Amino acid sequence: QLQLVESGGGLVQPGGSLRLSCTASGFTLDYYAIGWFRQAPGKEREGVSCISSSDGNTFYADSVKGRFTISRDNAKNTVYLQMNSLKPEDTAVYYCAAVRAAFCIIPYDYWGQGTQVTVSS
Repeated sequence: QLQLVESGGGLVQPGGSLRLSCTASGFTLDYYAIGWFRQAPGKEREGVSCISSSDGNTFYADSVKGRFTISRDNAKNTVYLQMNSLKPEDTAVYYCAAVRAAFCIIPYDYWGQGTQVTVSS
């Protein structure tokens, strides 16, 4: 079965850090660009970050630039999202998605089920 599985979410205090993982099963991520998205209650889903398959180019939304870092380990078939200096407004369900392309383009081929991130004191 082809699927993406996110992990690493949880409850963290403002200013804290979390590292999300997105692991593929049933296919290899080598030729896939990977995006991270999030959706907060009552809000539309928004793109957070993405990483290309070809040369590792990265993109970040302005709201997370300088705080989040996306990376990939093709040997582990996993993409990571390191989130530092977390703010309450980062609270959302975070999803990863994969598209078989050099760059992050829509539509994505596969989506994960999501992992909850809650930033609260």
